[in-house]
Amino acid sequence: GTGMRLLEGLRLRVKDVDLAKQTLVVREGKGNKDRVTVLPASLIEPLRKQLERVRVLHAGDLEAGFGEVFLPQALARKKPNSGRELAWQYLFPAKSLSSDPRGGTIRRHHIDEKRLQRAVQHAVRTAEINKPATPRTLRHSFATHMLERGYDIRTIQELLGHKDVKT
Repeated sequence: GTGMRLLEGLRLRVKDVDLAKQTLVVREGKGNKDRVTVLPASLIEPLRKQLERVRVLHAGDLEAGFGEVFLPQALARKKPNSGRELAWQYLFPAKSLSSDPRGGTIRRHHIDEKRLQRAVQHAVRTAEINKPATPRTLRHSFATHMLERGYDIRTIQELLGHKDVKT
């Protein structure tokens, strides 16, 4: 319901969700660009619950002496404590802590993309859909439904993060 790419969704941070405005901020998407996309009303309550789960998990990580997350670009140098703030935590964190290959710091990353891909495949089989479907299919469906609802192609292009209307 948002038109995001798989990794854009997995890389969402707590601070990127605005339930009041029903928007999501996609940071450093394809082409290293930021954009804002829509948040359907049907996702507000599930995301509210997810935000609470992240808050509880993060509090536990901090209590255990962890709780630092990888920060983009030079932010780690400019604001070294930001990585421990709730706002910067991933919206969909991994189940366990792991060693960051960029320096060995023990931290929690976002869930693995293969986990989401397998979940979509399971849902497709369970729903007995006899057509190929992937997370990307959902992105295309989003665009199709927007067109069917009368949104203009430029708006859809912006929401999807495409430079060229041909895409």
